[in-house]
Amino acid sequence: MQDEHPARPTKQDDAPAASAAEAPVSEPQAAQPPDGTDTASDEAPAASPDELRRQRDDYYDRLLRATAEFDNFRKRTDRERRELAEHAARDLLADLLPIVDDLERALAAEADDGEVYRRGVEIIYKQLLELLSRHGVAPIEALGANFDPNLHQAVMHEPSDTHRDGEIVEEMRRGYMLRDRLLRAAMVKVAKA
Repeated sequence: MQDEHPARPTKQDDAPAASAAEAPVSEPQAAQPPDGTDTASDEAPAASPDELRRQRDDYYDRLLRATAEFDNFRKRTDRERRELAEHAARDLLADLLPIVDDLERALAAEADDGEVYRRGVEIIYKQLLELLSRHGVAPIEALGANFDPNLHQAVMHEPSDTHRDGEIVEEMRRGYMLRDRLLRAAMVKVAKA
């Protein structure tokens, strides 16, 4: 059975250490840091060529995977954006179809009275404006307003003594906003005082 106790020091180990003056002179030692660590052991040993190749292949594989993931992400977001736009367009077109049906009925009707025909067109026009309003489209009120190049497109200038300079005196084509963005600028005639 082995003794589990550590070995006892021998008489030689009990001898006092030689003084620094008696120590043999050796080659000068490199300065060591104050914490007592050896600077030579801090430097990592050079990696073998096989290890470098393995690391290179690993990094290259990671690069290929990241590039493929980004490409897939870009394609997926493009597809989702396209599908969302198609869905929005489909909803708008589905809402327009009843108005097209009303226009077809109006054209097929045999109306000798122009006033009845006009009332039918006005009803369809109101339906269309309500549909546009439900989808966030609002007309730009231009007549009498000051000219704003962000909302209006001036196609004519007219000298006028009765209107202020830059006032819109005629709207040639109505402009529309889609929520807070310009959908189409209003074509207007602007007064020059």
